[in-house]
Amino acid sequence: MDGGDPTAALTGTDRGAGARGRVLRRGQVPAGDPAAMLHLAADLGPGLALVLVFASARADFAATMAAAEAAFGDTPVLGCTTAGEIAGGYVEDRIVAVGFPARDFAVETIAIEDLDRIEPAVLIDRMIRARQRLGAQHPGFAHEFAYLMVDGSTLREDALMAVLGHGLGPVPLFGGSAGDGTRFGQGYVAQGAQVRTNAAFLTFIRTRCPVRVFSFDHLDAGTGQMVVTGADPAQRRVHEINAAPAATEYARLLGKPAGQLDPFTFAAHPLVVRVGGRYHVRSIQRVENGTDLVFFSAIDEGVVLTLATPRDIARSLEASLAGLGAGGPPDSILACDCILRRIEAQQKQQLRAVSEVLARHNVTGFSTYGEQFGAMHVNLTMTGVAIYAPEGE
Repeated sequence: MDGGDPTAALTGTDRGAGARGRVLRRGQVPAGDPAAMLHLAADLGPGLALVLVFASARADFAATMAAAEAAFGDTPVLGCTTAGEIAGGYVEDRIVAVGFPARDFAVETIAIEDLDRIEPAVLIDRMIRARQRLGAQHPGFAHEFAYLMVDGSTLREDALMAVLGHGLGPVPLFGGSAGDGTRFGQGYVAQGAQVRTNAAFLTFIRTRCPVRVFSFDHLDAGTGQMVVTGADPAQRRVHEINAAPAATEYARLLGKPAGQLDPFTFAAHPLVVRVGGRYHVRSIQRVENGTDLVFFSAIDEGVVLTLATPRDIARSLEASLAGLGAGGPPDSILACDCILRRIEAQQKQQLRAVSEVLARHNVTGFSTYGEQFGAMHVNLTMTGVAIYAPEGE
């Protein structure tokens, strides 16, 4: 930590006119508040097309979502558990809600109930029909994007994205994988009171607000390389690197004992793979059996991994977010931020600095077990959408 609570300057509930004066409406309450959803419904106000709920893993998620369904009435509500929340900076042990006013947004959500049994043709057809309905029903909403909320403990995000990419057409997509704090256990997603695992919710959103979907990282590819020589792709598990036990070889290349590998190490020494002329992160989640490395995203034998060098995370984030305002600052930013970025900021005593950047740019969202951007599942990034005030307002 960097000598203080990064949320100390926050109001605690983020309630009132300040949160409702933006395109998106936002509220946050402690995870243990028994009247959490009544408070959040009052903060967000009426006339919403959609509510997103990001709940700390310490909250009773089933009770939270049942209360959300009751509190918001006929408004669709989607929720997930997190690895940390973002509202006026990084916050912990909170329930954060984001409201999309119906005067500016229209939505249609597709529930994908079983990620082990995806029927590509059926899902793609549902996506195309949903996009067409929204366009026909809201011709005055000229801008669109898609948002994905997915159970991050399934290891099925890569397979899901391979299908979704065929049904998106020109619609830009971003999303995040639900988490379980830093325990890396079971995440949950929900549509109203219906809590699900091994599931995802894809929401198409049309709006009269200009939008820009983005993905940022703060990494530069280095020169140290290694080859995956033994792996179980279905479990995202690597047994061998350079024909040696994976954890042992990774630690050797870092110049440290394998017994010292932990999430802080993985955040500080990320790996990237070159695909299609670009580098994409392949983050390590944990060590298994003392020798295997379990990754956050797809991995296979023969893949060449390169050690990456992180840039200053706070400065890089400030530059990236400032770039979204080159033609005028966005009104609101909704983001999915990899848990390893939060861990790195904590390790490098930059938690407060990063929180101040997030607050300054009005970023709301949650820390994830992985992010989705376009047709890819990625890691160690911040993905999201910048939403600008409607033209003329």
